[in-house]
Amino acid sequence: MTSFAALDNYNCLHSSTSRRRRLLAMAGEVVLLDFWASPFAMRAKLALSEKGITYECKEQDLLNKGPLLLQANPVHKKIPVLIHNGRSICESLIIVRYIDEVWSHVSPLLPSDPYRRSQALFWADYVEKNIYDLGKRIYVVQEDQAEAKEKLIQCLKTLETELGDKLYFGGDGIGFVDVALLPFTTWFQTYETSGNFSIQESCPKLIAWVERCREKPSVSEALPHPQKIYDFYLLFKEALGVK
Repeated sequence: MTSFAALDNYNCLHSSTSRRRRLLAMAGEVVLLDFWASPFAMRAKLALSEKGITYECKEQDLLNKGPLLLQANPVHKKIPVLIHNGRSICESLIIVRYIDEVWSHVSPLLPSDPYRRSQALFWADYVEKNIYDLGKRIYVVQEDQAEAKEKLIQCLKTLETELGDKLYFGGDGIGFVDVALLPFTTWFQTYETSGNFSIQESCPKLIAWVERCREKPSVSEALPHPQKIYDFYLLFKEALGVK
């Protein structure tokens, strides 16, 4: 005789398999034009990974942009570009929001409550307007590197305060702000080594969040190891002849 527990396990497995099949059927053709070291492209990969969406990744040569990228993003000619059933979506946060709305029934990234959603969008915009530019000012070694380091730490401390005691910015699971910020953490080692400072000393709770996120398969699969990013940066510096 089949036990109720065994029947429940079968039903759960069948339901999970059926949901996966529906997701794949709804996904259609999903193509991502990206460059592996780009934190903006990583956002799209992370969102797709969180949703369990199968996609084709097409690496782009940013020094010799091909016709597919130029056709898919004729205005900015930049990655990432998500191509879903032949239609192009550009700009990383817009892509992440599109992914969340199309596949809204699994692992939602934005809260349904209007106020909480507005707050998530605010903090994602805060990340967008600060982290990349400040980090670049550090590893490109401009004259104002000291100022850039100080401002970056201030921004990260502000984000750490917003995180508070939550496991993730999204609460109990990865949310929109997590997806917006996590890709830049792959560059933290490059920032720190280039600027000779420690983010962990100033923002230990934020680094604990990074390590907690990295334990999730969706994150570890979507984001490269920081050492790989740093090795890429050294090759980049050498090619530019920067000391």
